[in-house]
Amino acid sequence: MNRIRASSCLAHASNECMPLPKIKLPVASDDPSASVQRDLDRPTASEIYQQVSKNARRELSRTNLALAVSGIVGGLTMGLTGLSVSLVRTQLGGGSIAEFISLCFYPMGFMAVILGRSQLFTENTLYPVALMLTERRHFLSTVRLWAVVFAANVIGAFLFAMLAVRTGALQPEYVSTLSALGMQAVGFPASHIFWSGVVGGWIIAMVAWLVSGSHSITGSVMLIWSLTFVVGLGHFAHCIATSGEILAAVLHGQLAASRYFLWLGPAVLGNITGGVLLVTLLEYGQVNLE
Repeated sequence: MNRIRASSCLAHASNECMPLPKIKLPVASDDPSASVQRDLDRPTASEIYQQVSKNARRELSRTNLALAVSGIVGGLTMGLTGLSVSLVRTQLGGGSIAEFISLCFYPMGFMAVILGRSQLFTENTLYPVALMLTERRHFLSTVRLWAVVFAANVIGAFLFAMLAVRTGALQPEYVSTLSALGMQAVGFPASHIFWSGVVGGWIIAMVAWLVSGSHSITGSVMLIWSLTFVVGLGHFAHCIATSGEILAAVLHGQLAASRYFLWLGPAVLGNITGGVLLVTLLEYGQVNLE
């Protein structure tokens, strides 16, 4: 008992001699950036729609030259998709496992273009159309943006194919695999290409919608990778990503140029249908019903 009392006295004395340090609680900051960091609530559909409309206004205000340069960069950069898949598949050889592993690298081009903020035609089935649904005066500006970006994306894809096939930058076995991807893409009837493009356009427009509501770069990367991986795994038609592969096959002498344009028509129509109808119009309806 004496020992216990002594210990209690020592503890009491130490508390008097060594007071506990004061703990400072965080004080609310007036800094809006700090407020954004603390507010991690999921954005509503209406808030995402407002962000999408804001992005659209910024893109529609750009000059034709700015859109064209950004579109060429976007089309060229999308070549990373076919390039990555062909490099890995060549190294691993044939087989379903090798194909699956190689398709894990399919999202590379999409991540580089979307995070780098280059122009991509299928993203623009969401942004300007969403704005046009609420502000009809943007119709002609949307048509202008679509025409400039689509043409620039195709030019960029052609430049990628030229770089891959005609410059000697790639070893012959890599060029052969890249060309084989293009030949595989055109080997379907127009109806299949169209409906495949609908799914592809739907997924890519959904990527644009979700990235607009993402709080972080890490979250955006995961969204882009997971959804565009599905596009690659399902071999869904994408009018720009697949263009680099098909044009590589054309320049490699494996396909006639007419085969590319026969594929491009239904692929573009499918991508527009999927992006505009399945994402933009439905999300617009969702927002207006809230």
